[in-house]
Amino acid sequence: MVECLTPKEIVEALDRFIIGQEEAKKAVAIALRNRWRRQQLSSHLKEEVLPKNIIMIGPTGVGKTEIARRLARLAKAPFIKVEASKFTEVGYVGRDVESIIRDLTKLAVQMVKEEAAERVKERARNNAEERLLDLLIPPPPVEKRRIHALTPQEEEAREQYKRTREKFREMLHEGKLNDRTVEIETEEKSTVPAIEIISSSGLEDMDINFKDFLGNLFPKRYKKRRVKVPEALDILTEEEAQRLIDMDQVVKEAIERVENAGIVFLDEIDKIAGRESGLGPDVSREGVQRDLLPIVEGTTVATKYGMVRTDHILFIAAGAFHVTKPSDLIPELQGRFPIRVELRSLTKKDFIRILTEPENALIKQYKALMATEGIKLEFTQEAIEELADIAVRLNEKMENIGARRLYTVMEKLLEDLSFHAPDLTGKEIIIDVPYVRSRLEGIIKDEDLSRYIL
Repeated sequence: MVECLTPKEIVEALDRFIIGQEEAKKAVAIALRNRWRRQQLSSHLKEEVLPKNIIMIGPTGVGKTEIARRLARLAKAPFIKVEASKFTEVGYVGRDVESIIRDLTKLAVQMVKEEAAERVKERARNNAEERLLDLLIPPPPVEKRRIHALTPQEEEAREQYKRTREKFREMLHEGKLNDRTVEIETEEKSTVPAIEIISSSGLEDMDINFKDFLGNLFPKRYKKRRVKVPEALDILTEEEAQRLIDMDQVVKEAIERVENAGIVFLDEIDKIAGRESGLGPDVSREGVQRDLLPIVEGTTVATKYGMVRTDHILFIAAGAFHVTKPSDLIPELQGRFPIRVELRSLTKKDFIRILTEPENALIKQYKALMATEGIKLEFTQEAIEELADIAVRLNEKMENIGARRLYTVMEKLLEDLSFHAPDLTGKEIIIDVPYVRSRLEGIIKDEDLSRYIL
């Protein structure tokens, strides 16, 4: 968890990539910090403190999903982003909501396993190095039998082997053996088919392998491969790391992390809001809400790694709510999302900042892309303002898709330059207002055309 980050530091970290939306950043920063605060409480009080789930309301393209993405990287906790519209109520064809927790647990196991592999990386590398040296210079028979005392000749041969082995070790470290090929034996991937269960009990994607049932009836199969020394070292290191990792401990820690630090981002929650008509394709929308309710409230979900409690998982929901409103959700679900944050629409000033300020700003991206072709790309401040103004006008005339409009505008602006870039190596291209207008003005004036192109 982010125990060293205060809410202020979390907001500052989000500011590096997301422009504006201070209220939403503040809400998620407090929610994230509260995860750490809860861990400091006594065990009795810890169980009583429930997460304060959040609903983010705002039009498309204003930063809801981006906040979630950046929060995931920042949290260093099990995190999953799902589209609420993908799920159907139990009994209908489709995914049931419990699969969210199963997927979250699977991600947590992978996360903890990678951390464990990193911890044993050095030991695994050393073990792999010894195995590789055994392949390059197999030990003499004297090394394998230690029943009788060694004769002087055998002792000398043993010392000679040790010196040779150390010489090969040095050559391996210096990369002098990189072109040499060795034959290694690796475990063959299982080809035993998996069974997928489809049932109303929420097991639709719990793949069950025959090997889980039949244990060691299918012995492990190995195959021989001829590979270069560096690749062999990587393969052997991975094998050794797998042997050193205690998977029981990994699963135990992963489940604990999911239960105490897991975060679920429910996008497009407005698509399952609305009163039932009883007919049409949206017949199960309220059913999905009812199925979500116990998971958000706190229940126990069966996963292939064991039972997982959802009482302390943080849920962050987001939706545009163009047609519906949060009050269209069933009252019980509304009550489980006590914090509501409204994200405002973006202005021309915001667009200018989005183009230039964040670490992943669009203009920085295009400059870096063109630099790979040997082109120095520059934008004047007036051109940037003109681009922001065009994006705002297009959003007003057509559907407001927020900052995503900048992607279409920038791509159309630099389309010809990207196409001819390999022929312009070594040149400096300056994008100014006349260039912007010459490329985009005609399309903007022709409203019918701009609907399809921009």
